[in-house]
Amino acid sequence: MSPPPASSAPLDLQEIISWLLDDGHLAGAGLAAIRTRAQTVLQHSKAIHPLCALADCQLRSALAPHAPLDLDTLCAWLAGRANLPYLRLDPLAIDFSQVADVMTASYAARFNILPVESTPERIVVATAQPYALAWQAELGRLAPRKLSLVIANPVLIADYIAQFFSLAGSVKVARQSSTQDLSLRHNFEQLVELGRGKSSLDANDQHVVRIVDWLWQYAFAQRASDIHLEPKRDAGLVRLRIDGLLHQAYQVPPVVMLAMTARIKLLGRMDVLEKRRPQDGRIKTRNADGREIELRLSTLPTAFGEKLVMRIFDPEVVLKSLDQLGFPPADAARWQALTARTHGIVLVTGPTGSGKTTTLYSTLKALARSEVNVCTVEDPIEMVEPAFNQIQVQAELSFADGVRALLRQDPDIIMVGEIRDLATAEMAIQAALTGHLVLSTLHTNDAPSAVTRLLELGVPGYLLEASLIGVLAQRLLRCLCPQCKQLAAAPGDAQWHSLAGDHLARPESCYRPVGCASCRHSGYRGRAGVYELLSVTERFSQLIRDGADIHALRRQSILDGMTPLRLAGAQQIVAGLTTIEEVLKITAALH
Repeated sequence: MSPPPASSAPLDLQEIISWLLDDGHLAGAGLAAIRTRAQTVLQHSKAIHPLCALADCQLRSALAPHAPLDLDTLCAWLAGRANLPYLRLDPLAIDFSQVADVMTASYAARFNILPVESTPERIVVATAQPYALAWQAELGRLAPRKLSLVIANPVLIADYIAQFFSLAGSVKVARQSSTQDLSLRHNFEQLVELGRGKSSLDANDQHVVRIVDWLWQYAFAQRASDIHLEPKRDAGLVRLRIDGLLHQAYQVPPVVMLAMTARIKLLGRMDVLEKRRPQDGRIKTRNADGREIELRLSTLPTAFGEKLVMRIFDPEVVLKSLDQLGFPPADAARWQALTARTHGIVLVTGPTGSGKTTTLYSTLKALARSEVNVCTVEDPIEMVEPAFNQIQVQAELSFADGVRALLRQDPDIIMVGEIRDLATAEMAIQAALTGHLVLSTLHTNDAPSAVTRLLELGVPGYLLEASLIGVLAQRLLRCLCPQCKQLAAAPGDAQWHSLAGDHLARPESCYRPVGCASCRHSGYRGRAGVYELLSVTERFSQLIRDGADIHALRRQSILDGMTPLRLAGAQQIVAGLTTIEEVLKITAALH
């Protein structure tokens, strides 16, 4: 390895190419062409970093396994050569409110450096120029603390300089714009009433607007399914649910969170002044790609103010095929056969957050042809879909009343958001028996339990036997990150038998989570559905009529072709998509 350059000049393209050649990443053959191509890229954009120019050449390392020399790989290589840590910038791990306290935006932009950590003892600064450190002495005088350097992607540094300093400035100005007296913050009633006075921030303040807009775009980019704004005693917490787990994103001053909540409530056509009762609302906006996104809003009064949760719905989910939803081919064919029937009840069961809404909307979207009248009764309407006629349940309009009204609207297919009581169940059965296809959801652990649940509600067995045609139970399990998963030893015989019984041979090996920057060091990235589909056969109907117990119903459903949830999860393990721990976790209630 060559020693670092004696000067403090920025990195030079030819110098970097020579270092790559010395380290064996580049071969002598074709080196002149590489130099020419990279130099051409630099000439078209003089401010570009030399590593970016090399990354644009789409080279591969001459060293096995000949990995692509993309920008992240080149930055990690440079960090090793400079004997500095490499940091893949993660906005969730950076407190943007501290960024502006270390240096100004213009100073950071001039040297393309970004403070990523600031404590009373030290400052950590990200740079892509490990030898051009003319700024280091000046920063040491302004902020006399221990200074540590890390190497990071120069493009991300530039992007986050623009975002973080702007956001930190907006938070600072928004906080200063409020003259609200928080001296009584330990008083419970005072905490509930925060924001009611005239001194509260205006929800249309440009700084508040910028903060909210940035939060949404960031949540969309991070694949979040929910955004939580949680007021606490001394700060407001912003948390994002990603792949089923909550991640704390940021803390903002209490008055700024009040203004953010007011801004979002205003856009969601909610009563901004009402803070003592829960409210629901919805907003339609666009992500950075211009695609429409819907947010469902829910507020709840807590000890320290209003808690606001935004559930994010991407309308494109209704365009997903059964294969994209994770249905095995055999189950996909059976599900399409069930939903092609002209009458009967089809139920989708599972806990909250198991993907029932996505399955139902995707199915209904496929069924909603021009010659078919598709109607829904929902509480609340999850996504507004022009192909459906959607009814919102209200205080004066229950699920049962909504179904009763829809029966006079000449429907072909009716979707009932949830069967919660006997009245709704009876109206759904009435609709099915009078020649309509009814789809609905129910909260049960597995598919056969839907039968016993409806019987417990008071539905007569003979009516259930005459109307029910199928039940789909489902879960969402986290998928292993394809970037970092590694082969591991096979599970033990006893552990595998608890999952798959004798239906599936134990694999010789499986994969384990490792963790990398791509998956936030969790080892998992994205989620997939696992399903058990019960088709009501003549023999199963006879068991319902005879009042058989859940064990008999479960045995018969398996004989009729149902793959139990745990076995479906075991198949995903064999396919290398997830782990035995993840399957056991999501199916724990089944045993």
